Amino acid sequence: MHRDIRLHGMMGDQTEYFVVVAGNNADQRCFLNIVQEMDQLRIFSPGNELIISPVGVSYQGNGGSFCEYMFGVDLPSSDLAKPDVINRLVMHGAHADEGGSVRFSENTSGSVTFDSIFFEGNAVCNYFFFVHSDHLPHSLSGQQQELVKQLGKTIKRSEAVSDGRDDLLVSELFPLLRDESSQLFLVKLINRHHREYRDLFRSFYFRNKKISDDDFARLVDVAATHTIDQYQQERIRIDTMYRSPANKRIVDEYRNILLACNSKGEISNLDNARLTRLKTLSVRNKIPGALFYTLDEMLKKGRNLKNSPEQDYIAATREILEGIFFREMDIESRIDRDDMLKLIQAKKQAVENRDHSFDQLMLDAGRGCDEKIHDGADVSLLDGFSYVITYLDRFDSVSNLVSQLAFMENARINEEMLRGLLEHKAAFDNLHDGCFQELFIRELLANTYLGKFGRRKVTYLMSGLAAIEAQQSTIEELLQLLSGIDQEERTAIVLLEHVRDRIRNFYSRVTTKADQKALRSEINEELKTKKQIRTNITDLLFDETIVTIKKEALYLHTLLPQIIEEQNVGLREDFLENSGLDRFSVEELEREYCEKNDINIENLDQIRKGLT
Repeated sequence: MHRDIRLHGMMGDQTEYFVVVAGNNADQRCFLNIVQEMDQLRIFSPGNELIISPVGVSYQGNGGSFCEYMFGVDLPSSDLAKPDVINRLVMHGAHADEGGSVRFSENTSGSVTFDSIFFEGNAVCNYFFFVHSDHLPHSLSGQQQELVKQLGKTIKRSEAVSDGRDDLLVSELFPLLRDESSQLFLVKLINRHHREYRDLFRSFYFRNKKISDDDFARLVDVAATHTIDQYQQERIRIDTMYRSPANKRIVDEYRNILLACNSKGEISNLDNARLTRLKTLSVRNKIPGALFYTLDEMLKKGRNLKNSPEQDYIAATREILEGIFFREMDIESRIDRDDMLKLIQAKKQAVENRDHSFDQLMLDAGRGCDEKIHDGADVSLLDGFSYVITYLDRFDSVSNLVSQLAFMENARINEEMLRGLLEHKAAFDNLHDGCFQELFIRELLANTYLGKFGRRKVTYLMSGLAAIEAQQSTIEELLQLLSGIDQEERTAIVLLEHVRDRIRNFYSRVTTKADQKALRSEINEELKTKKQIRTNITDLLFDETIVTIKKEALYLHTLLPQIIEEQNVGLREDFLENSGLDRFSVEELEREYCEKNDINIENLDQIRKGLT
């Protein structure tokens, strides 16, 4: 039975360390000393040494470092393809050869700063380790290779790393050494500033999947107090949002589809439709697009995944860019309205099809402009390309803002955004009348996943912008109107959750007016006490909530079992079109129903194919 010796301390005011030495006679050995004049902690065994100093860590001997993967760490595609691999392992002296195989050298010594440790690895927690054992080979390269064989698979898959369970980690690793006289040395380093920022953000985000203005201000204060750079803040926030169970399910499914596409060497039309649908869900669930872009880069980089022969819109883009920028020297900087509109429409189709070839063409065009100017071409060539980039940036800005307004409650909209949107609308309508409506609104209003509140916000946005253009209204009035709808939406969501929970746990029936009146009174007081509403719930909103719950109950207990048994697409569509229920909410009810009744969700996917 092995014994553990543990040491805990601080190096400066930011880095916290935990040293664990495990072995049958660990308590009888000298394994550390403190160099007070240099403020260093030295952990050692025969042939191995690790020194923690005020600036970082230096090491020699065998071993390496590991941490939990997070978005921001460069995740190898070989690990990404294995869902059970959750940790990053780096062995000292190891490197990959041209064929991708890992080679070990005798030079395993080195040093790394704390900034690099928390930048290249996990932003919050990282481990270092080494092993003393008489059973290991004499050469360091041999020791490293043997340790990878013995410990590598477990280290890369252990959930104890993410949980910070050093005791569990030791119990998993030490028996694998198969040497009762060996010692395992673990050093855990924690960035306390990053941990404070992460824990605060996690407490805010996991509570209701959004960050209020007050919460955001607190995060800004913490980051400023501890001088946490923007990259680390973003990295921590993205990783935390990914680990929300609902988010993780969507992102992991997106990854699995791309992995399947990799194995086939192509993205079929069906796969593309599924990926697009997941992206739509990600907007509704407030999942940052960076998660998906990261997966795209990791899984598509260096692979010739084929969607199909080049699309017409890509061919048109290539023709405009090559013809204007590269061939017709006398008109290189001139792009007329028709050309600009074709490029914008091509960009729109590329986004919808998840086709990155459009972006690659733009990068090639930019590179070509730089090369031509370097070779003596007129600098006005760059002005023409900047004109294109400006319009494409406008497209991205409007798309993001309109999508947030349509699919997210509590979207951050302010006067500056609306003023910018008004300018963008004028620029697009300058290409031709109604261009803004065609590009951003028409298809959005036809989207079956657009809820009633999102539809109201988009409709009022367009009428409000038109009124402002006609000098019949102001930006302030439009902002107030949109904010009012958003507040009504948030109240409706909170009310639905509380009424549904109350009926499930306390009220078996709410058929009579007296029952409903009592329930409304209780909910009203509860929400006021929690400061989730300021004014009394209106009769109309409460009645609509009761009707919604009754419709959900009808669907779950009567229609859905029949739909699944009969694979009845028509019955499901008829209910969705006539009930007025939000499709996202209905799909979540279906998922919960399948999980509760142990039904394969793929049965429902077959029914939903007509929507993807």
